[in-house]
Amino acid sequence: MNSIFDALFGSSGKTTMVAPEDTLPGRESPVLRTPRPHTVLGTSITGPWPEGTRVLYLAMGCFWGAEEIYWQVPGVVSTAVGYMGGTTPNPTYEEACTARTGHTETALVAYDPAKVSEEELLKIFWERHDPTQGYRQGNDVGTQYRSAVYWTTPEQEKAVRATAERYGEVLAAKGYDPITTDMRPASEAGPFYYAENYHQQYLDKNPHGYRCHATTGVPFPDAA
Repeated sequence: MNSIFDALFGSSGKTTMVAPEDTLPGRESPVLRTPRPHTVLGTSITGPWPEGTRVLYLAMGCFWGAEEIYWQVPGVVSTAVGYMGGTTPNPTYEEACTARTGHTETALVAYDPAKVSEEELLKIFWERHDPTQGYRQGNDVGTQYRSAVYWTTPEQEKAVRATAERYGEVLAAKGYDPITTDMRPASEAGPFYYAENYHQQYLDKNPHGYRCHATTGVPFPDAA
């Protein structure tokens, strides 16, 4: 049997995307039944949010560290963690970690576009993980750790495609492989399933907890 470490943080054999017909059955009820206010920002993690708020979904490895990065960004209204891009309805953390739900660990970022731009959020995204690693981030191995960005507005799509192209060129010049980030509309990626309460703002509750930031160390290029 796999060790607890393998079950939670990945092992070889989890780097092939599961076929939809082979995913776990899941359940009808959400695993997050009583959402609590954001422990840092004090806002709702499920909405409603102020008029004009936009939502962008970002996956960059372990969602604990990804969420922590974004709740510190001025202009961000709220953040949450969950599972997206897969097939199993309402997966649990343990199920997502088997790589048999098809999801990737994802951070929801709700933000005020008058205070922080899509380009600023995406600059952080590209710089704070390695988008060339495929189905892993550093020591975290498995399809559930793949890089992904799922947009909800035309402005976001434009920014995603433009920044991916620019950063891909810089990475290629440094000898990196092409970007493997899953980039598509949220409507195509499927529902964002909120993770269990103990995962929400995990690193605020557990400041010495696990972080994985397998960055390339390559800065995003300044605007021309």
